[in-house]
Amino acid sequence: MNKQAPSPEPTPTPIPTPKQPTQSQSPKNISQAHNTFGFNSIKILAKEEGNKNIFISPSSIALALSMVYNGANGETKSAMQKTLQFQNLDIATVNQESLGLINSLKNPDLRVELSVANSVWARNGVDFKKDFLSTVGSYFNAEISTLDFSDSNAANTINAWVSKNTKGKIPTIVTPPVPSDMVMYLINAVYFKGSWTTEFDKKLSEDRNFTTSEGVSKKHPLMRQRGNMPYLETEDFQSVNLPYGTNKRLSMYVFLPKNLNNFVKTLDTNKWNDWMKQYKETEGTILLPRFKMEYEKGLIPMLTQLGMGVAFQDNADLSGIGNSLKISEVKHKTYVDVNEEGTEAAAVTSVGVGITSVQPVQKTFYMEVNRPFFFVIRDNQTQEVLFMGTIQNP
Repeated sequence: MNKQAPSPEPTPTPIPTPKQPTQSQSPKNISQAHNTFGFNSIKILAKEEGNKNIFISPSSIALALSMVYNGANGETKSAMQKTLQFQNLDIATVNQESLGLINSLKNPDLRVELSVANSVWARNGVDFKKDFLSTVGSYFNAEISTLDFSDSNAANTINAWVSKNTKGKIPTIVTPPVPSDMVMYLINAVYFKGSWTTEFDKKLSEDRNFTTSEGVSKKHPLMRQRGNMPYLETEDFQSVNLPYGTNKRLSMYVFLPKNLNNFVKTLDTNKWNDWMKQYKETEGTILLPRFKMEYEKGLIPMLTQLGMGVAFQDNADLSGIGNSLKISEVKHKTYVDVNEEGTEAAAVTSVGVGITSVQPVQKTFYMEVNRPFFFVIRDNQTQEVLFMGTIQNP
């Protein structure tokens, strides 16, 4: 029986934090923790990927790892706590707020489809802690299944669940055959499809110059819209909030910085929370590239840099799940399609657990997104950043 949790409370005004937050200055709720984790993640990925486009779902990665966190102990738990920004959240709060968030995000608008699904796939014949399975079932609405991993169809069964929960946009996450040392997969899927509150008129879209991060100018379709919209301009960037649906609960925030790499390097939750309060309804014109992309990344190197390395080693302590276990892989796959009607996006995170071997606003604005830019899709009610990405070359 699922324990019902109330929707997360509105986020308190954040306290300014230095780069390394101390115990008392860490995020105070699950959405702020996920957002901080997301900004930390994209900084590392931007350095790694160079001039490539990036698109991740901090929510998906954090929820998948939060399930595993319930079975971590000792140094492994401390390392995951630091990486996931849970220093100020005890396990009961993490679980209650995760459930509240998952339930709160369900189809928030008639013109927005949004779902968050979790599943746990356990190898038949391996002894797992019943308390662990019960907890992730209750607090993460996870579907728990036992599978014969040696069966040639095991990977297909898991992939069918992934495809179903992303409307076919991400058809696979597990490559068959399942490795012999793999004993559990914990999977999160997020699917989003939203119509813009004000759609772009297709007749106004035109091919215009876009200069990529490598300085190459190319023709690319830019969608055009004029009207009143929430707008923010600073010395470093222009930004517009493009809402979805009838109630505008979800939005895409597009940031056009003078230099994308410098912008990403200095991203943090305090700046973000501060910016979110500064948008003013302003009349202006936005030209936004139409784009579609898929992204796939193994996340162990990034998570190791964020301090979680012990969880991937033979001395990992996942004794809350079972005996002699470590995280063997963390895979993340995403899809996004932005066009005149709206946006469709999906993300899947798979955590494989294996056995150890032992400023002032102008009166009007003109914002032509014709060079590398940053964007997020945010739930304005919980303040959860569901997706974030950098487009160097649409």
